Amino acid sequence: MRAIHVILGLVLALVIVAAFVVFAWRSAIAPVDPPSPPSFDAALMAKGAELAMIANCNVCHTAEGGEAYAGGRPLKTPFGTIYGTNITPDPVTGIGRWSEGAFFRALREGVDRQGRHLYPAFPYDHYTRMSDEDIKAIYAFIMTRSAVRAEVPPNELTFPFNIRMLVAGWKALYFRPGVFQVDAAQSPEWNRGAYLVEGAAHCGACHTPRNILGAEKKRRYLAGGESEGWHAPALNTASPAPAPWTAETLFHYLRHGVADKHAVAAGPMLPVVRNLSTVSQQDVQAIAAYIASYAGQVTPERQQRAEYSIARAQNDAAAETTGDPVRASDGGDPALQMGRAIYAGACAGCHESGRQTSSSGTALNLALASGLILPTPSNLIRIVLDGITPPEGETGPWMPPFAGALTDEQVVALVRFLRTDLARATPWRDVEGELKKVQRDRERRVAQAVTK
Repeated sequence: MRAIHVILGLVLALVIVAAFVVFAWRSAIAPVDPPSPPSFDAALMAKGAELAMIANCNVCHTAEGGEAYAGGRPLKTPFGTIYGTNITPDPVTGIGRWSEGAFFRALREGVDRQGRHLYPAFPYDHYTRMSDEDIKAIYAFIMTRSAVRAEVPPNELTFPFNIRMLVAGWKALYFRPGVFQVDAAQSPEWNRGAYLVEGAAHCGACHTPRNILGAEKKRRYLAGGESEGWHAPALNTASPAPAPWTAETLFHYLRHGVADKHAVAAGPMLPVVRNLSTVSQQDVQAIAAYIASYAGQVTPERQQRAEYSIARAQNDAAAETTGDPVRASDGGDPALQMGRAIYAGACAGCHESGRQTSSSGTALNLALASGLILPTPSNLIRIVLDGITPPEGETGPWMPPFAGALTDEQVVALVRFLRTDLARATPWRDVEGELKKVQRDRERRVAQAVTK
């Protein structure tokens, strides 16, 4: 009898596996000859160029120092490393043999030309909301780029996440395909912003928390997430920014990479604002208006808190320039005293008395900087170590890196001082541990660059 039960169990398991294979299977789409660039309408290609910038295609599909769109950029996830694919029109290593229909299926359904399920690191759960015309435009733009023959390293995913077919199960649980629907109760600008943010720009992919299987927690839309080891702050009413974001300040930040009393773009956000600086002003304004609607109304209480923070920062800066003692709240803590001394010697020259004359012209008053009031010190540590540097030949916010100039003890002391004495926020729990995590990540990136 026991043997019969075992056999029946095996048969049932095989039936379930077979049923899942049938459910997950997708047919291949026949390859085509690479389309000729002159076959595409110039206006459609121009539209696709802007949409590709908004979608950040160049960011994920270009390796550091590599050819544009030729793939190879590593994206670290909790499940392993995924490498951006070659999406140039090369017929062998790129997508030159993809028809427009195959391209549509990838963006709408997350399935490639060969019928393989795509990992959701490619944000098709957002791209599915794009219109037919916009997907056609991006296809026209991509297919008229220079074809680059470049093999991409295989993904480095742990078992069982390296089994692509299982992505079909993930989709069944979390993926809801469908084109964006206009909300008639909202303005045209709001709807345009919603269409871009929820679709091409896929802002929620970074700024929304994810569950254990990597799916966005839709009920906590824009409540803060993570991207490449950086904390992506909340953009809704949970935003911890001392001064509330408005549509105007968001627009300036997204367009120029800096917003006084808020932040300077760094880390994964830096290429985003570089891209947005090249697209139409109206689209960036629409994005800002939509996100501002989630940030919540600037209530009298929030406005009062912002005014207090601004006044306190101004008073501290004025005291610093006259040599008056300020921020004497360290309670005699030697580490905070060390942090104060490092700040005075290495930071205050730009961030306080030299804000208007600093070499970058964009040094923030750190008492109002968003990076000091985030739930983790990761972003601040990364900025201290790596600085902020515009691409070679371009202008933009600049800050020198302090990796090598400061010891680990000094970095920790400075970060603790900035958090508790400048931002007047509850101390972070484990700055030392976070510093070690950031250093390991930096070492990994250096090792990857060396092996290329």
